[in-house]
Amino acid sequence: MGSIKSFVDGKCPQCHTGDVFTHKASNLKHFREMHDHCPSCNVKFESEPGFFWGAMYFSYAYSVASFIIIGFFFFTYSDDVNLGYYIGTVIAFTLLTSPISYRMSRLMMMYIAAPYRRFRGK
Repeated sequence: MGSIKSFVDGKCPQCHTGDVFTHKASNLKHFREMHDHCPSCNVKFESEPGFFWGAMYFSYAYSVASFIIIGFFFFTYSDDVNLGYYIGTVIAFTLLTSPISYRMSRLMMMYIAAPYRRFRGK
């Protein structure tokens, strides 16, 4: 249960105490900025160049799932189906949740796909 809480809080996948991101997700100007190394255990977050390109798959899966779920509720509970409202709703939802999607996809990539080892050095 501790690693789930660490994941949601954006903590290091190895020590579960250091912050991965430098700012809160609500800071829209700097929500993408990450530490290169964990401030607590000094593990390097990007294990190889281009490592976070794989996070796009998690983000894509999130976008497709939200597209399907919004479509299900929109077309199930709406008597007057308007495709323009549906597309606008999907676009608005995707834009509003993009900082969270960005962070969660990177954290999933780090927690699931990367074996972390201690980095000895600067």
